[in-house]
Amino acid sequence: MALHKDFPKDKFEILDPAIRWFPADEDLRKEGYEKLLPPFVPRLREEVAQWRNENYKGASETSKALLNWWFNEPHTILNRDGLSIPFQYYFAQREAVETIIWLYDTEGVTSKYDLLKFDKLGRVSPNMFAEDWLRFVIKMATGSGKTKVMSLLLAWSYFHKFYEENSELAKNFLLITPNIIVLDRIKADFEGLKIFNEDPILPDNGYYGQNWEDDFQIKVHFQDEVGTIAKSGNIFLTNIHRVYEGSLKQPSFSDDDLSDYFLGKKVVGKTTDSKIDLGEIVRDVDELVVINDEAHHIHDPKMAWFKSIEDIHNRLLQKGKKLALQIDVTATPKNNRGEIFVQTVSDYPLVEAIHQGVVKNPILPDEASRAKLIEKQSSLFAEKYEDFLRLGVEEWEKTYNTLEPTGKKSILFIMTDDTKNCDDVATFLENSYPKLRNAILTIHTNKSGEISETVSSKKEKELQELRRKANEIDSMESPYKVIVSVLMLKEGWDVKNVTTIVGLRPYGSDSKILPEQTLGRGLRRMFFGQDVEEYVSIIGTPAFMEFVESIKAEGVELEKRKMDRMGKPITPTVIEIDHQNVNKDISSLDIILPILTPRIQREYKNLNLLNEAQFTHQKIAIKEFSDEEKREIVFKEVIDEKVHHTTILQSSIEPNYQSVIGFFVQKIMKELRLFGCYDVLFGKVKQFVAKHLFNKEVALNDLNTLRNLSELPAVKTIIETFKQEINNLTVTDVGDTEIRNYIKVSNARPFVVTDRKYLLPRKSVFNKIVGDSEFELEFANFLENTNDVISFAKNYYEIHFKIDYKNVSGAISSYYPDFFVKTDAKTVYIVETKGREDLDDIEKIKRLRQWCKDASERQKNIKYKMLYVKQEDWEKYKPKNFAELTASLEKP
Repeated sequence: MALHKDFPKDKFEILDPAIRWFPADEDLRKEGYEKLLPPFVPRLREEVAQWRNENYKGASETSKALLNWWFNEPHTILNRDGLSIPFQYYFAQREAVETIIWLYDTEGVTSKYDLLKFDKLGRVSPNMFAEDWLRFVIKMATGSGKTKVMSLLLAWSYFHKFYEENSELAKNFLLITPNIIVLDRIKADFEGLKIFNEDPILPDNGYYGQNWEDDFQIKVHFQDEVGTIAKSGNIFLTNIHRVYEGSLKQPSFSDDDLSDYFLGKKVVGKTTDSKIDLGEIVRDVDELVVINDEAHHIHDPKMAWFKSIEDIHNRLLQKGKKLALQIDVTATPKNNRGEIFVQTVSDYPLVEAIHQGVVKNPILPDEASRAKLIEKQSSLFAEKYEDFLRLGVEEWEKTYNTLEPTGKKSILFIMTDDTKNCDDVATFLENSYPKLRNAILTIHTNKSGEISETVSSKKEKELQELRRKANEIDSMESPYKVIVSVLMLKEGWDVKNVTTIVGLRPYGSDSKILPEQTLGRGLRRMFFGQDVEEYVSIIGTPAFMEFVESIKAEGVELEKRKMDRMGKPITPTVIEIDHQNVNKDISSLDIILPILTPRIQREYKNLNLLNEAQFTHQKIAIKEFSDEEKREIVFKEVIDEKVHHTTILQSSIEPNYQSVIGFFVQKIMKELRLFGCYDVLFGKVKQFVAKHLFNKEVALNDLNTLRNLSELPAVKTIIETFKQEINNLTVTDVGDTEIRNYIKVSNARPFVVTDRKYLLPRKSVFNKIVGDSEFELEFANFLENTNDVISFAKNYYEIHFKIDYKNVSGAISSYYPDFFVKTDAKTVYIVETKGREDLDDIEKIKRLRQWCKDASERQKNIKYKMLYVKQEDWEKYKPKNFAELTASLEKP
């Protein structure tokens, strides 16, 4: 899952859509690229790239002027020393802004229905959109500059409404944050219009003939600090709790408790003791654009956040208006089930941001090093995770000492699972490290990773003081060097100086925090605009480390909603059984296929027969490491898996070969999908490492052996050798099979495909035949037109017909033949077509021949035959009919 070889390091370089990252190996790009990205993103990247190359052709004059000013004019800004330095927006920021403007201003997208045409694979239906207004979602890695994108889009909407006749955008903005902490961060940029004065957002007066600076008359209203509200030209900056209008549900006669219905709603105090009903003020304006920061919170139409925006839209509809636009910006536009927001139109993933140095580079200990970190048997949390805590302190101390001369302070972030353990860790660190006394800030969050803002007045000062301490922790004046928190703060504490994260909680399936949100607390760069390599070390429990590593494989899972009549997907090509065609007799065209029990099976009981002394692997030369090297923890980059640095663990290391061997056993079992054989395999791996892996026998309880097991040749040899030997021993042809069931091709469910060439068949139960290649389509056309074929079908996945086989690596795989061909009522051919043959194809065909023999012998109604059609033979013989084809290719 590495990046494309041509993907640039330069964060300002315009990215070619053809080389963008996707969560799979490069050799799957052609088949998997579009399937693993948000559904609208692949095509939008291509469309926007072409539009950019044509100098924003078709955009309004206002949009064209702003885009050229922002991205094609040279700019400088003043740094902290008052010196003028060059300034340029990242390409990720540019692409996000361009995409929104292209969709709205050039393409004229006004509703969710207009967006559907950009879904190349037909995976999105109108029913997947919960809202009835126009909403765009921007996906940008934490730390890649979402606030700058929000400021640019805000200025665009303002000037578009100001200068463009009949513009339906707005000059009023509701800028929403999820909590008071994020609000404080955004306020620092927007207060006094700071970001508009410091960044080159407003063009010079006279640019494209407009007085941009003079015409930008806008006022920021912050929470309770609401000034005079003009008809337009307002930014309402607030956290979501101030937009709630109490319960949006009106009392009803059907309510269980009718007191509200008859007596009126009770007066209740607002959870945040707001002196001003900002929600009501916003609902009274006549034009509005909503911009959501950290918008992954809006994943459920039942949530008050969503209902509040819906209520604002409905109020506008009553005035004959509408919500002009909703723009959501987040690093993780997913709901709690990991399903992507279908409204996502722009994507700058974390993997790209790491590679381009936009954020810090996450570094993890390698697998063998992790095995040196022992979870001790103790009821005391800090004692149980002492190794992890000590390594975290040593990693932090290394960067702290390096950074101190630069005037920067390194921060250590430790995450626990409850408040008691949070305090226990803080006490342990203070007692163990004198330099950390009075330098630890503990933050007790609720179970979702947020500090509750529903606090009593006597605790309000305490909360404000905690926020102040957390926000100022980067400063050298702050005494704090360590944050210990319950869970990982979801957002808000985006301090820039976190260099080490220690995660000490198991991540379960019920976790509401995604990996990128977890990492987000340590991703922001300290040395902004400087060519300095920055990294954040990640240490934690095995579950936590696996959780963090999952950023490499974050594909896209679409939100699933029940589809009603209005929610049928609008798709390029629908493949279904052709029941509506009166010229087809589906029953006579149908093809029946037996489902056989697997003949290729894994015999787990044979594992004890593994003879590690006879493995045919290349032995590895044992290296002699120094005492320091034996204590090394090897840190590798998350994305490229290259060794980044090593750290010497100062705490005592007791050789623990059990956990090292256990790691390899679990890895082998996971890759081979083995179950219930841990004990047997543990003994085999243990003997192999001790006696046969290296060029001499080694002692497993020797630290030098453990250090050797961190080396890549050792890791690869252990895992690959055992996989090969286990497959050779346990994967066998059991020599018999039986019919478990039958399936009819006509039972296949409807499905959609990309907009590809297709054949309209008369001889198939399907309405259309599409192929995976031109050759397949040519072959289907041959079957359609030959007079000795009754019916045929492409073996679509939805038929659910596959054959087990043993691949060249010795593992069990599934094989999907290409076509079924019925030549008479009692004969069906299973056909494989092939352009270029590989080694696995040879094994597939051997297995197909055996399957046809078994299927024919286990019942007498239909004879199943196999046919292997290689393209070179096809072109050579050019058969006139199916009989001629089989005569030239069938083998006795």
